[in-house]
Amino acid sequence: MSKAIIKLDHIDITFHQKKRTIEAVKGVTVHINQGDIYGIVGYSGAGKSTLVRVINLLQTPTKGKITVDQDVIFENGEKRLSSQELRKKRHEIGMIFQHFNLLMQRTALDNVCFPMEIAGIKKKEARKKALEYLKIVGLEEKALSYPAQLSGGQKQRVAIARVLASDPEILLCDEATSALDPQTTKAILDLIKEINQKYGITVVVITHEMSVVQEICDKVAVLEKGNLVETGTVEELFRNPKTEEAKKLVFSGRTQIQEMKGKRLIRITFENQSSFEPVIGNLVLNYRTPVNILYADTKNINGEAQGEMILQLPEAEDIAEKMIQYLKDINIGVEELRSDVG
Repeated sequence: MSKAIIKLDHIDITFHQKKRTIEAVKGVTVHINQGDIYGIVGYSGAGKSTLVRVINLLQTPTKGKITVDQDVIFENGEKRLSSQELRKKRHEIGMIFQHFNLLMQRTALDNVCFPMEIAGIKKKEARKKALEYLKIVGLEEKALSYPAQLSGGQKQRVAIARVLASDPEILLCDEATSALDPQTTKAILDLIKEINQKYGITVVVITHEMSVVQEICDKVAVLEKGNLVETGTVEELFRNPKTEEAKKLVFSGRTQIQEMKGKRLIRITFENQSSFEPVIGNLVLNYRTPVNILYADTKNINGEAQGEMILQLPEAEDIAEKMIQYLKDINIGVEELRSDVG
């Protein structure tokens, strides 16, 4: 069983602005296991970026306890590491951001060399290693290009190579793909997943997009207005979101559908092989009664097909109940919905 490499226990973060008190994070506890790709998701203002910045104490919490790789770095309102120890700990935690944060006057190669220069590595050795990291991210041929000559995806790859140059144990990705187009986003997410699997680096992904979480994350925490409202595996969240905030995120792909009406609406979810089976066809054939498909989608969740549909069942209660039981018997997730869903 994997051990927790990051423990955030009962974290409060409060800001005071003139006469206002803002509770950005309220009593949040999150444990992240070594080797996980862990998603922290929520809409703007949920507190996700603020929470993640406490991992390396770029943001000091008001209350709570922070443990990183078995070292307690904050507890009872006080830092537990010296300045030197904290710098060393931060060296083990890499960060990539939405806007890349590259040095515009340096080439891609020199950008990757930068953290090694700060660490005192000799220039020749640093350049050799930087080329290796650029090769890992598929950008070796752009070593002498400046950031202004690179696309958004290429800049993010340079930023990832620069982080790898610090040999981190943990990688924090703060909305790292928000500025990229869908195709480039997928390529960057595939790269992050490859790095996680190849080097065992624990990845924490901060995002407002469920599509990002579904693409690469193992586990997820949902934040709303500073509160932790739901945690679990990505599959659990997709198949059975328990809170309204989680449902909004999972169902966000339906924003083009304004309203669904019906007396008996259900949401069904299916995975793996059942994603490719004629579930609805078999249902209709079994009960010789049509159903109305109001919505259907199949997603890639952590490399596996996960599908969902919203069905309007027949008004006859006995038939509707039999259909629901049939779906449950063949291991299809079933959730009854309100009469209006949108």
